[in-house]
Amino acid sequence: MNRREALQRAGLVLGYAVSAPVLAGVLKGCKAAPELTFKPDFFNPDQAAIVSEVAEIIIPKTDTPGAKDVGVPGFIDKLVKECYSKEDQDRFLAGLKEFDEGADDFMDLDHDKQVAYVKKVHDEALAAMKSGASKERPFILKMKELTLVGFFTSEPGATQVLQYEAVPGAYRGCVPLSEVGKTWAT
Repeated sequence: MNRREALQRAGLVLGYAVSAPVLAGVLKGCKAAPELTFKPDFFNPDQAAIVSEVAEIIIPKTDTPGAKDVGVPGFIDKLVKECYSKEDQDRFLAGLKEFDEGADDFMDLDHDKQVAYVKKVHDEALAAMKSGASKERPFILKMKELTLVGFFTSEPGATQVLQYEAVPGAYRGCVPLSEVGKTWAT
């Protein structure tokens, strides 16, 4: 499966699995916006650096923009600050700290080791969720959700990765995805 296909499938799944705080943030008008420099309001600079790198690992720059290019780290910072409850903020920060400590300082790892660590933690989190060992969604899965929502609510994510038509044509229901080619952004 290539990156584009994985993103398209994730976009389909997001319609069914977006958590309440993220949905509230999107409905409130939070959307990823490209920024030349990311100046965090909620995270400290070290936390913001980790969030930025993990988001970029989840959606790296290829022939389409990556997470950093479309402002996903700023989106996550703003959404966690403005839409998460104090309890959810504390859980997110605790998960971020645990994630960083598990890598013995994530930012000190070279890029390949960062990617391998994110994959390892992600796979373990999925296994824990499937087995029922984890009642609460692990940090890495929250990061993945926030990254995907931030990316697909940005203009490049919605128009370059998802199929976008500003004024759609005639309605045709029940069309096979293979005929359409992409999922729809709107």
